[in-house]
Amino acid sequence: MRITVLGTGLVGRLLAAKLDNLGHDVAVGTRDPAATLARTEWTKTGDVDTSPYSQWQEEHPGIRLLAFPEAGAHAELVLNATGGASSLQALALVGASNLAGKVLLDLALPLDFSTGFPPTLTVANTDSLGEQIQRAYPDAKVVKSLTSVFCQVMVEPSRIPGEHNLFVAGNDDEAKQTVRALLESFGWPGESIIDLGDITAARAAEMYSRMYFTLVNALGTFELNINIIRAD
Repeated sequence: MRITVLGTGLVGRLLAAKLDNLGHDVAVGTRDPAATLARTEWTKTGDVDTSPYSQWQEEHPGIRLLAFPEAGAHAELVLNATGGASSLQALALVGASNLAGKVLLDLALPLDFSTGFPPTLTVANTDSLGEQIQRAYPDAKVVKSLTSVFCQVMVEPSRIPGEHNLFVAGNDDEAKQTVRALLESFGWPGESIIDLGDITAARAAEMYSRMYFTLVNALGTFELNINIIRAD
């Protein structure tokens, strides 16, 4: 499948590398490819140091780096791994015509670190980033998922032992099935994926982040998840 990952940070890179390893035709979208390749600084995501993109690109020659519009045109499936504060702007550069009719897996969180850690959300309770994206691009099939775990666990759920869950939310059942199949290819058991309902459930998925980051503080690790246990 032709898959585009929007975002060149650690999250986008891990997803792109996993998809490439699974045999997909993968492109990574960025605002300015030349500027992205010219950066030399290392960054830190959670407790993981991230090399300059050019170094990572050399290690993954099969993954193309494209400007947002070209990356969107390339894709059958789009993954939004941009920072939540800039997701709508990034998608605007991709273009509505390049998103129309496509499954858009949104894993971005609208985090606000201005008051420190744990972060707050720029939108919550009565709206969500997932809903904002769906309203802005009504012809896209937005599915919210992967927001409840650290990026390394997204693509390697076995890093956390035992049973634990992941969530999906979206208006289009077929799109959710496409995302489910992708998640299962990452190693998530089908029975561990819980359908929360339509895209309004993205509010709950995004608002869980406050609990997640509070647990990170309490337990001293980003690699954690929850297991939903239901009485028969």
